[in-house]
Amino acid sequence: MTRRSTRPLRTAPTLVTAVVATFALVASACTEGDSGTGEPATVDEPAEGGTLVAAISSDPDHLNPAITTSGATHTASELLYNGLVRLDEQGTPQPDLAESWDVAEDGARYTFALRDDVTWHDGEPFTSADVKFAFEEVLLKYHSRTQASLGEALRGIETPDEHTVEFVFDEPYSPLLQQLDVTEAPIVAKHVYEGSDPLENPANTKPIGTGPFTLDSYTPDAEIRFSANEDYFKANLPYLDAVVMRVIPEESNQVVALESGEVQWLWGAPGPDLERLRADGRFEFLETSVNPGGANCIMTVAFNLDRAMFDDVDTRRAIAHAIDKQQFLDRVQFGQGTVAEAPISSGISFANADDLDGMPSHDPDEAARLLDEAGWVREGDGTRTARGVDGVEDGTPLSFDFLHFSTFADYGELFRAQLAKIGADVELRSMEPPVFVEKVFTERKFDTNVISYCNGNDPEIGVKRMYLSSNIGPVPFSNAAGYRNPEVDTLFEDARTTLGDEERKEAYRRLQEALVADMPYVWLVETTANRVYHNRCGGFSHSGHFAEAAYCEES
Repeated sequence: MTRRSTRPLRTAPTLVTAVVATFALVASACTEGDSGTGEPATVDEPAEGGTLVAAISSDPDHLNPAITTSGATHTASELLYNGLVRLDEQGTPQPDLAESWDVAEDGARYTFALRDDVTWHDGEPFTSADVKFAFEEVLLKYHSRTQASLGEALRGIETPDEHTVEFVFDEPYSPLLQQLDVTEAPIVAKHVYEGSDPLENPANTKPIGTGPFTLDSYTPDAEIRFSANEDYFKANLPYLDAVVMRVIPEESNQVVALESGEVQWLWGAPGPDLERLRADGRFEFLETSVNPGGANCIMTVAFNLDRAMFDDVDTRRAIAHAIDKQQFLDRVQFGQGTVAEAPISSGISFANADDLDGMPSHDPDEAARLLDEAGWVREGDGTRTARGVDGVEDGTPLSFDFLHFSTFADYGELFRAQLAKIGADVELRSMEPPVFVEKVFTERKFDTNVISYCNGNDPEIGVKRMYLSSNIGPVPFSNAAGYRNPEVDTLFEDARTTLGDEERKEAYRRLQEALVADMPYVWLVETTANRVYHNRCGGFSHSGHFAEAAYCEES
């Protein structure tokens, strides 16, 4: 069935600050990723109606992206929600639930004028009370990136009227606008969540949002079905009648489904298949470092610093020297990304530090020397055992587990193989995201793990939550290592309260030097992904609202 929107085209009022007019949203709906580049190409008139089928790798467990930074949940749910702003492909804030904003007091007060024509999927009006509630009762408590950044900086949120929200800080806070999109701050409904435990509310699997699509059905481990929001506040959007997200765990099976026409969109494709898909002629590609779970992601190994085995920094440094990052890039990522050379992604150019002294390179001989000195003795080619290691009983083998998502199994296999060469025995433990989160962040029953930590567009967004002493606890994807360093806490505070990228860069360099000296994590590779989609479809974006303006012509 083809659906035709009868909603009138709206134009945005003059904005208080330098933001582009809302017509940019409509213009972006008429673009299509050019093969292999992600650059837009004009399409005369997008087709309306039809269904897009997208493959996802795992079940999301729930559909509330405000209580987690899990990529699986955000991928499956962001079409249901909105943020106060959206970020374009250059990372520039554009209007979304807020139609304009004003920054005053040198960046210590942000005033947002909200749209007055937005309703929740159940028909209730969206107001400033929803924004205040979503931040104070949900995001600041359960969204690890929001908690670690805004949680320490925000004095309060004021709502002078139903369509005005003010964020007030004690000191200037420059990253705020980068933290208000649907990935970093999806707004949930006060009337749905008030008086409940946000982690247990039934709406987590039967959500009510403001987004371009509404939920039809959610069948765990199978599929999620969405229908177009007929009352969406953006005129004439979405074009599609429906989106189906189908759970297909194996990447190879996703590619087969794409080639057979069963699905039209993949969030990524294995490196060995990309060349064939590019030569096929039926597909388009969009290369990006932006994901529904966050931007500028680094695959990162975390040590559980509560374990006596990893209390000694030389042991952690030895493991880092044993790791050949280039092999992870070549064999696991198939060249999609770069080797991580610093704790902060190179995608945040003003904060990323070059040529850090002490950053471990691949050096198995140095790894062996450090382990010998730390008291981990090796006889022949076997597993090392403890001899005089502080806190570890003599004879204890250098044996530990490595937790990972099932989709990261290749990381585990290569990690185990590389560590075996220096006499460490690694037990791989594959888990689905909800179980992984429980083991790592709530129970802390793990030795090491691997996580895709998305840094965002500013270190305040996605870096700080990994290291802050106050961010150790049951919030998903917070400080997995259990790392505590008062100097690092202070350096984050210095960087947050310093104005100007050059001045902040110096603070972040000193911070990264401290992190490299302590090695609570090993930073493996900065990842990028190639979205792949059928060439009869177009209008996709990099973000979690990937299908807001998408269309698929009849085959």
